[in-house]
Amino acid sequence: MVVAGFFFTMMTALIKEIGDTIPVVQILLFRQVTMTVTVLPVLIAGYPGILKTRHLPLHLARVCMAVIAMTCGFTAFVHLPLAEATALSFAKSLFVAVLALIFLHEVAGPRRWFAVLLGFIGVLVMVKPDAGGLNIYSILAVAGAAAAATVMVIIRKVSQYDRPVTILSYQAIMVGILMIPPAVYFWVTPTLEQWGIMFAIGLLSVVGQLCNIQGFRAGEASAVAPMDYSRLVFATLIGFVIFLEVPDVTTLVGAGLICATSFYTVRAERRAAATQKADGEN
Repeated sequence: MVVAGFFFTMMTALIKEIGDTIPVVQILLFRQVTMTVTVLPVLIAGYPGILKTRHLPLHLARVCMAVIAMTCGFTAFVHLPLAEATALSFAKSLFVAVLALIFLHEVAGPRRWFAVLLGFIGVLVMVKPDAGGLNIYSILAVAGAAAAATVMVIIRKVSQYDRPVTILSYQAIMVGILMIPPAVYFWVTPTLEQWGIMFAIGLLSVVGQLCNIQGFRAGEASAVAPMDYSRLVFATLIGFVIFLEVPDVTTLVGAGLICATSFYTVRAERRAAATQKADGEN
Protein backbone atom coordinates (compact mmCIF):
# COMPACT_ATOMS: atom_id res chain seq x y z
CA MET A 1 0.00 0.00 0.00
CA VAL A 2 2.88 2.38 0.76
CA VAL A 3 4.51 1.55 -2.58
CA ALA A 4 1.15 2.13 -4.29
CA GLY A 5 0.94 5.49 -2.54
CA PHE A 6 4.36 6.44 -3.90
CA PHE A 7 3.43 5.49 -7.48
CA PHE A 8 0.11 7.37 -7.30
CA THR A 9 1.88 10.46 -5.96
CA MET A 10 4.45 10.29 -8.74
CA MET A 11 1.57 10.00 -11.21
CA THR A 12 -0.09 13.17 -9.89
CA ALA A 13 3.28 14.96 -9.87
CA LEU A 14 3.70 14.17 -13.58
CA ILE A 15 0.14 15.36 -14.29
CA LYS A 16 1.02 18.58 -12.48
CA GLU A 17 4.23 18.86 -14.53
CA ILE A 18 2.50 18.87 -17.95
CA GLY A 19 -1.01 20.00 -16.92
CA ASP A 20 -0.29 23.64 -17.74
CA THR A 21 0.30 22.85 -21.42
CA ILE A 22 -1.63 19.60 -22.04
CA PRO A 23 -5.37 19.61 -21.15
CA VAL A 24 -6.30 17.36 -18.24
CA VAL A 25 -8.96 15.58 -20.32
CA GLN A 26 -6.31 14.66 -22.89
CA ILE A 27 -4.01 13.32 -20.17
CA LEU A 28 -6.90 11.31 -18.73
CA LEU A 29 -7.76 9.84 -22.13
CA PHE A 30 -4.19 8.63 -22.70
CA ARG A 31 -4.03 7.33 -19.11
CA GLN A 32 -7.27 5.42 -19.65
CA VAL A 33 -6.09 3.96 -22.97
CA THR A 34 -2.94 2.69 -21.27
CA MET A 35 -4.93 1.10 -18.45
CA THR A 36 -7.48 -0.42 -20.86
CA VAL A 37 -4.75 -2.00 -23.00
CA THR A 38 -3.36 -3.57 -19.82
CA VAL A 39 -6.65 -5.31 -18.95
CA LEU A 40 -7.56 -6.02 -22.60
CA PRO A 41 -6.65 -9.76 -22.43
CA VAL A 42 -9.12 -10.19 -19.55
CA LEU A 43 -11.83 -8.28 -21.45
CA ILE A 44 -11.33 -10.32 -24.62
CA ALA A 45 -11.24 -13.65 -22.77
CA GLY A 46 -14.48 -12.90 -20.92
CA TYR A 47 -16.42 -11.20 -23.74
CA PRO A 48 -19.42 -10.97 -24.02
CA GLY A 49 -20.41 -12.55 -20.70
CA ILE A 50 -18.10 -10.21 -18.80
CA LEU A 51 -20.44 -7.30 -19.64
CA LYS A 52 -23.63 -9.08 -18.61
CA THR A 53 -25.50 -7.11 -15.94
CA ARG A 54 -29.04 -6.24 -14.86
CA HIS A 55 -27.90 -3.01 -13.29
CA LEU A 56 -26.58 -0.99 -16.22
CA PRO A 57 -27.82 2.36 -14.79
CA LEU A 58 -25.62 1.85 -11.71
CA HIS A 59 -22.58 1.15 -13.88
CA LEU A 60 -23.25 4.20 -16.04
CA ALA A 61 -23.74 6.40 -12.97
CA ARG A 62 -20.48 5.11 -11.53
CA VAL A 63 -18.59 5.81 -14.75
CA CYS A 64 -20.00 9.37 -15.01
CA MET A 65 -19.03 10.13 -11.41
CA ALA A 66 -15.57 8.63 -11.99
CA VAL A 67 -15.06 11.01 -14.94
CA ILE A 68 -16.11 13.97 -12.76
CA ALA A 69 -13.88 12.80 -9.90
CA MET A 70 -10.79 12.43 -12.09
CA THR A 71 -11.34 15.65 -14.08
CA CYS A 72 -11.93 17.79 -10.98
CA GLY A 73 -9.30 16.05 -8.88
CA PHE A 74 -6.51 16.14 -11.47
CA THR A 75 -7.27 19.76 -12.38
CA ALA A 76 -6.82 20.59 -8.69
CA PHE A 77 -3.49 18.74 -8.64
CA VAL A 78 -2.28 20.89 -11.55
CA HIS A 79 -3.10 24.21 -9.88
CA LEU A 80 -2.77 23.54 -6.13
CA PRO A 81 0.31 22.60 -4.10
CA LEU A 82 0.72 18.83 -4.28
CA ALA A 83 0.33 18.26 -0.51
CA GLU A 84 -2.80 20.43 -0.31
CA ALA A 85 -4.54 18.71 -3.23
CA THR A 86 -3.62 15.29 -1.81
CA ALA A 87 -4.99 16.13 1.64
CA LEU A 88 -8.26 17.45 0.18
CA SER A 89 -8.65 14.23 -1.83
CA PHE A 90 -8.79 12.29 1.45
CA ALA A 91 -12.10 14.05 2.21
CA LYS A 92 -13.74 11.29 0.16
CA SER A 93 -13.84 9.13 3.33
CA LEU A 94 -15.96 11.80 5.01
CA PHE A 95 -18.36 12.01 2.06
CA VAL A 96 -18.64 8.21 1.99
CA ALA A 97 -19.92 8.23 5.59
CA VAL A 98 -22.66 10.72 4.67
CA LEU A 99 -23.62 9.12 1.35
CA ALA A 100 -23.67 5.59 2.82
CA LEU A 101 -26.20 6.78 5.40
CA ILE A 102 -28.43 8.34 2.73
CA PHE A 103 -28.28 5.71 -0.01
CA LEU A 104 -27.24 2.49 1.75
CA HIS A 105 -28.99 3.19 5.07
CA GLU A 106 -25.82 2.39 7.02
CA VAL A 107 -25.88 3.36 10.67
CA ALA A 108 -23.20 5.61 12.17
CA GLY A 109 -22.77 6.37 15.86
CA PRO A 110 -22.28 9.82 17.39
CA ARG A 111 -18.49 9.45 17.62
CA ARG A 112 -18.21 8.80 13.90
CA TRP A 113 -20.44 11.78 13.08
CA PHE A 114 -18.30 13.95 15.35
CA ALA A 115 -15.23 12.75 13.44
CA VAL A 116 -16.92 13.58 10.12
CA LEU A 117 -17.79 17.07 11.41
CA LEU A 118 -14.18 17.69 12.46
CA GLY A 119 -13.02 16.44 9.07
CA PHE A 120 -15.22 18.91 7.23
CA ILE A 121 -13.89 21.67 9.48
CA GLY A 122 -10.44 20.62 8.26
CA VAL A 123 -11.72 20.94 4.67
CA LEU A 124 -12.95 24.48 5.37
CA VAL A 125 -9.60 25.39 6.91
CA MET A 126 -7.81 24.25 3.75
CA VAL A 127 -10.28 25.83 1.32
CA LYS A 128 -9.56 29.13 3.10
CA PRO A 129 -12.80 31.08 2.52
CA ASP A 130 -12.16 34.80 3.00
CA ALA A 131 -13.33 38.20 1.79
CA GLY A 132 -11.79 37.49 -1.60
CA GLY A 133 -13.99 34.44 -2.09
CA LEU A 134 -13.19 30.74 -2.39
CA ASN A 135 -10.28 29.21 -4.23
CA ILE A 136 -11.90 27.58 -7.27
CA TYR A 137 -9.27 24.84 -7.45
CA SER A 138 -9.80 23.95 -3.79
CA ILE A 139 -13.52 23.69 -4.57
CA LEU A 140 -12.69 21.41 -7.52
CA ALA A 141 -10.57 19.21 -5.21
CA VAL A 142 -13.50 18.88 -2.78
CA ALA A 143 -15.93 18.23 -5.65
CA GLY A 144 -13.58 15.53 -6.94
CA ALA A 145 -13.48 13.95 -3.47
CA ALA A 146 -17.30 13.99 -3.28
CA ALA A 147 -17.56 12.38 -6.73
CA ALA A 148 -14.98 9.75 -5.76
CA ALA A 149 -17.01 9.01 -2.62
CA THR A 150 -20.12 8.57 -4.77
CA VAL A 151 -18.18 6.09 -6.92
CA MET A 152 -17.23 4.11 -3.81
CA VAL A 153 -20.83 4.00 -2.56
CA ILE A 154 -22.09 2.87 -5.99
CA ILE A 155 -19.42 0.14 -6.05
CA ARG A 156 -20.62 -1.05 -2.65
CA LYS A 157 -24.13 -1.33 -4.07
CA VAL A 158 -23.37 -2.85 -7.48
CA SER A 159 -20.85 -5.33 -6.02
CA GLN A 160 -23.80 -7.06 -4.35
CA TYR A 161 -25.01 -8.07 -7.83
CA ASP A 162 -22.07 -8.14 -10.26
CA ARG A 163 -18.56 -9.60 -10.29
CA PRO A 164 -15.55 -7.31 -9.74
CA VAL A 165 -14.33 -8.05 -13.27
CA THR A 166 -17.64 -6.76 -14.68
CA ILE A 167 -17.33 -3.55 -12.67
CA LEU A 168 -13.73 -3.13 -13.86
CA SER A 169 -14.69 -3.74 -17.49
CA TYR A 170 -17.36 -1.04 -17.57
CA GLN A 171 -14.90 1.39 -15.98
CA ALA A 172 -12.15 0.54 -18.48
CA ILE A 173 -14.36 0.84 -21.56
CA MET A 174 -16.84 3.59 -20.71
CA VAL A 175 -14.46 6.10 -19.10
CA GLY A 176 -12.27 6.02 -22.19
CA ILE A 177 -15.27 6.54 -24.48
CA LEU A 178 -16.55 9.50 -22.46
CA MET A 179 -13.12 11.15 -22.47
CA ILE A 180 -12.76 11.08 -26.28
CA PRO A 181 -15.02 14.09 -27.21
CA PRO A 182 -13.51 16.62 -24.73
CA ALA A 183 -9.99 15.35 -25.44
CA VAL A 184 -10.47 15.83 -29.20
CA TYR A 185 -12.05 19.27 -28.69
CA PHE A 186 -9.23 20.57 -26.45
CA TRP A 187 -6.48 18.60 -28.21
CA VAL A 188 -2.94 19.94 -28.01
CA THR A 189 -0.29 18.06 -29.97
CA PRO A 190 2.25 16.87 -27.37
CA THR A 191 6.00 17.02 -27.78
CA LEU A 192 7.98 13.77 -27.73
CA GLU A 193 8.83 14.43 -24.06
CA GLN A 194 5.16 15.01 -23.20
CA TRP A 195 4.17 11.78 -24.96
CA GLY A 196 6.71 10.01 -22.77
CA ILE A 197 5.36 11.64 -19.62
CA MET A 198 1.76 10.67 -20.52
CA PHE A 199 2.88 7.08 -21.09
CA ALA A 200 4.61 7.16 -17.69
CA ILE A 201 1.37 8.47 -16.11
CA GLY A 202 -0.56 5.51 -17.50
CA LEU A 203 2.14 3.04 -16.47
CA LEU A 204 2.32 4.44 -12.93
CA SER A 205 -1.47 4.18 -12.68
CA VAL A 206 -1.41 0.51 -13.64
CA VAL A 207 1.47 -0.39 -11.31
CA GLY A 208 -0.12 1.62 -8.47
CA GLN A 209 -3.44 -0.20 -8.92
CA LEU A 210 -1.69 -3.59 -8.94
CA CYS A 211 0.18 -2.74 -5.72
CA ASN A 212 -3.08 -1.49 -4.19
CA ILE A 213 -4.88 -4.74 -5.02
CA GLN A 214 -1.98 -6.84 -3.76
CA GLY A 215 -1.91 -4.86 -0.52
CA PHE A 216 -5.57 -5.55 0.19
CA ARG A 217 -5.13 -9.19 -0.84
CA ALA A 218 -2.17 -9.75 1.48
CA GLY A 219 -3.39 -7.93 4.59
CA GLU A 220 -6.54 -7.10 6.49
CA ALA A 221 -8.35 -4.11 5.03
CA SER A 222 -8.54 -2.32 8.39
CA ALA A 223 -4.77 -2.62 8.74
CA VAL A 224 -3.64 -1.68 5.22
CA ALA A 225 -6.21 0.99 4.24
CA PRO A 226 -4.70 3.68 6.53
CA MET A 227 -1.36 3.19 4.76
CA ASP A 228 -2.88 5.17 1.87
CA TYR A 229 -2.21 8.30 3.95
CA SER A 230 1.49 7.81 3.19
CA ARG A 231 0.64 9.69 -0.02
CA LEU A 232 0.53 12.93 1.99
CA VAL A 233 4.13 12.40 3.13
CA PHE A 234 5.26 11.65 -0.43
CA ALA A 235 3.28 14.63 -1.78
CA THR A 236 4.89 16.99 0.74
CA LEU A 237 8.41 15.74 -0.07
CA ILE A 238 7.93 15.69 -3.85
CA GLY A 239 6.18 19.05 -3.79
CA PHE A 240 9.12 20.56 -1.91
CA VAL A 241 11.90 18.94 -3.97
CA ILE A 242 10.41 19.31 -7.46
CA PHE A 243 7.98 22.23 -7.25
CA LEU A 244 9.58 24.15 -4.31
CA GLU A 245 6.26 24.06 -2.41
CA VAL A 246 6.28 24.60 1.36
CA PRO A 247 2.96 23.85 3.15
CA ASP A 248 1.66 26.75 5.26
CA VAL A 249 0.17 26.44 8.75
CA THR A 250 -3.46 26.27 7.56
CA THR A 251 -2.59 23.48 5.14
CA LEU A 252 -0.90 21.47 7.91
CA VAL A 253 -3.78 22.00 10.36
CA GLY A 254 -6.47 21.21 7.78
CA ALA A 255 -4.57 18.19 6.47
CA GLY A 256 -4.10 16.90 10.02
CA LEU A 257 -7.83 17.15 10.75
CA ILE A 258 -8.83 15.51 7.46
CA CYS A 259 -6.34 12.65 7.73
CA ALA A 260 -7.00 11.95 11.42
CA THR A 261 -10.79 11.93 11.05
CA SER A 262 -10.67 9.99 7.77
CA PHE A 263 -8.42 7.42 9.45
CA TYR A 264 -10.90 7.13 12.33
CA THR A 265 -13.85 6.84 9.93
CA VAL A 266 -12.19 4.06 7.93
CA ARG A 267 -11.33 2.11 11.08
CA ALA A 268 -14.86 2.59 12.46
CA GLU A 269 -16.37 1.26 9.22
CA ARG A 270 -14.15 -1.80 9.33
CA ARG A 271 -15.03 -2.50 12.98
CA ALA A 272 -18.73 -2.11 12.21
CA ALA A 273 -18.44 -4.50 9.26
CA ALA A 274 -16.58 -7.06 11.39
CA THR A 275 -19.21 -6.82 14.14
CA GLN A 276 -22.02 -7.24 11.64
CA LYS A 277 -20.31 -10.27 10.12
CA ALA A 278 -19.81 -11.85 13.56
CA ASP A 279 -23.44 -11.26 14.47
CA GLY A 280 -24.50 -12.90 11.19
CA GLU A 281 -22.37 -15.97 11.89
CA ASN A 282 -23.84 -16.27 15.38
